[in-house]
Amino acid sequence: MSSNPKDAVGQLKPQLNLIPPSAQILESVVMALGAEKYGPFNWRESAIRSSIYVAAAMRHLLAWADGQNEDPESGVSHLAHVRACMGIVLDAQSLGKLEDDRPKQSGEAAKLIEQHTKQGQAMKPGIGFRTPG
Repeated sequence: MSSNPKDAVGQLKPQLNLIPPSAQILESVVMALGAEKYGPFNWRESAIRSSIYVAAAMRHLLAWADGQNEDPESGVSHLAHVRACMGIVLDAQSLGKLEDDRPKQSGEAAKLIEQHTKQGQAMKPGIGFRTPG
C-alpha cells in the first residue's frame, strides 16, 4: 500500500483508466466525423431528442449484430457509433440538454427480461411464452 497521500485520494475517484483505449480511440474517431458534419459539441448548443440518438444507436447495433462490422459511410466500427450516440445522450442529459421523449408510461421490457431470465426455463423456438415446467 502506498504512503503517497495522492494515492489515497485518487483511488476514490472514477477509474478512467479502466475504459479500454481501443474503445476510446474508435469513439473519438466517430465523434470527430460528427464534429465535421454537425459541429463539435452541437448537442450542448441545442437540446436533442433522446429517441433520435437511441434509434441511431439501435440501427448501428443491429447492423453489427447482423454481421456488418463497419459502418459503410464512415468505415468505422458500428460499435464505436453506438458508443458515440450514447455518449452524446449521457452528456446532453448531464447538462439539461436532453429532451426525454420516451413514452411517458413505463413499459414492460425490464419486467419481461427479469421474468424470463430468473425463471430459468427455456423458451420454445418461435414461441413467445414459457412452456409449463
